[in-house]
Formats: sequence, C-alpha cells, structure tokens
Amino acid sequence: MTRSGLKGRSLLTLLDYRAEEIRSLLDLSVQVKKEKQEGKIQQRFTGRTLALLFEKRSTRTRCAFETAFGEEGGHPVFLSTQDIQLGAKESVEDTARVLGRMFDAIQFRGFKQTTVETLARYSGVPVYNGLTDRFHPTQALADIMTLEENFGPGQGKKLCFTGDGRNNVARSLMVICAKLGVNFTVITPPELVPDKELVETCGRLASESGAVIRISPETAEVEGADAVYTDVWTSMGEEDKKEERRRLLSPYQVNAVLMAKTGRKDTIFLHCLPAVKGEEVSADIIDGPASRAWDEAENRKHTIKALMLATLGLD
Repeated sequence: MTRSGLKGRSLLTLLDYRAEEIRSLLDLSVQVKKEKQEGKIQQRFTGRTLALLFEKRSTRTRCAFETAFGEEGGHPVFLSTQDIQLGAKESVEDTARVLGRMFDAIQFRGFKQTTVETLARYSGVPVYNGLTDRFHPTQALADIMTLEENFGPGQGKKLCFTGDGRNNVARSLMVICAKLGVNFTVITPPELVPDKELVETCGRLASESGAVIRISPETAEVEGADAVYTDVWTSMGEEDKKEERRRLLSPYQVNAVLMAKTGRKDTIFLHCLPAVKGEEVSADIIDGPASRAWDEAENRKHTIKALMLATLGLD
C-alpha cells in the first residue's frame, strides 16, 4: 500500500486506520527522523498553514506540531480558548467552517471526542486529534515507534500498561497494539478497567492480527514484558479525584520491585509525560537506564510530521 490513500484524511482515533496505514506512518516517521538527524532541511510545508486549537495545556503536543510544521516551512497558528470562540459565542460547526477555509489542516487538543469529530465533519480539511478524554492517537504512534527502535518489529512483542486503564493513552495503546499484533496487557484495579465496548472491539481486531489483549489487576502480569508503560494517576479535568486515584493506584506504581517482576534486564520503561515522580513512577526508574521516556517524547515530533506529510499528500 502507498501512503497516497491517506491524503485528505483526518486522524481522530486509530480505529479509523487499517494496520497497513498505521505501518506506513511508522515507516515514514523513521524516515523523517533520519532526515532530521542527518541535518537535511526540507521545506515540504512551504505555503501551508496549520491551526492549533488547545483547550488543555500542552508541552509535547504543541511543540511537536509547531516545530514539525514550522521547520518544514509551514506556518502554525496557536489558538487557545482565550483567543477564539470555540463552542462559546460561536458553535464548533461554524468555527470549523471558517478555519477550514483559512487553514490547510487543524489540530485539536481538548476534552470531548465529539468536538474533534465535529471539526473534521465541517472543516473540509484534515483534522488531527492531539488528545481528547477518549483517545490520544499521536501519542500511541510515538510509543510504538519507540518500542520498535529498541526491539524491532512490534508484532509479537509484549507491552504492559499499569495504572488507570480507562485513560486516553491506555485506550489508544490497546487499539494500536490490537491492530499491529503487539501483545498488550492493561494492569489496573477493577474500578478502572477500560470500557467493555472498546475491549470487545480490540479483541476482534486482535483475533485478526494475532495480538493477545489482556486486562488484569495483577502486577505479576508484567512478566516477560518488553516495555512497561504508565501515565499520571489523575488526568486533566479529574483533579477532584486525586485522593481516590492515589488510594486505588498506589499498588501499581512502576518502581524497581515492579520492573524486577518482568524477569528481564532489557525491559524498557515508557511514559507519555508529564510524570509525577514518586506517584505513578519512582524517580530511579524514569531517570534510570531503562527509561526511554525522552526518546518517546522526541518521537512525538517525528510521528506527527509523518502524519501531516501523508495526510496533506506531501510525503
């Protein structure tokens, strides 16, 4: 398959992409990262514009989109809820219609999945989900890229997520692993398991790819893992649940004891960042030799650049 089939496409959730399409994006990500490392300056976005809509704060997502687009000669425009009328005086539909006539593409980072879906429906240009409460697809692309940089093709590898199994990162990882044949285990208390509908959907996808998808409350499930992954215990917008999350998730902290349960010395640690050291992960793990969190953060830029090149038909 060529990437020509991705031209004009939005990325709202990786459920909308076939396995071979995801693979083509990962291959292109490797290419653009190599170009960057070799100092090759491209100008593939010259004359293009990108609207960056942010309801939630961001470090990696904003910087990845801005630098990926800007260093290729494009013009990214940052727009927060303080700058535009998104869903306030103006409906999301009308904002989408206006931005679609002025920009070549739109990125949205915020709360509701329905908002990014509406932007895609009414704008007429590619729309990228930079994070919603339900999915974080660009993060999952960077995660698999990082896994494969360390262990080769993801098919048959084992990735374990420990923490809040309902959060957008865990859900997106389940999707991409099920599509690509990566064995994926969510290790989480019963109160925080992923929703049944998504688990069933990913189960069907996994039966096609050969992946094994598991949900378990037992940290011993990390045995044999190539990578152990975690995220903050309290997501943006759920600050009032902080103490409850700490009570439920303290046994799931990624620390030296948990990493030893893998039975491997080469298991890597992944985190989408920002991290609360001493909560979901101990400082010695995220700052230690097993951590690939910083490579993973850099790979956000390369996978996002690849996504924009492919969907704008410029790769």
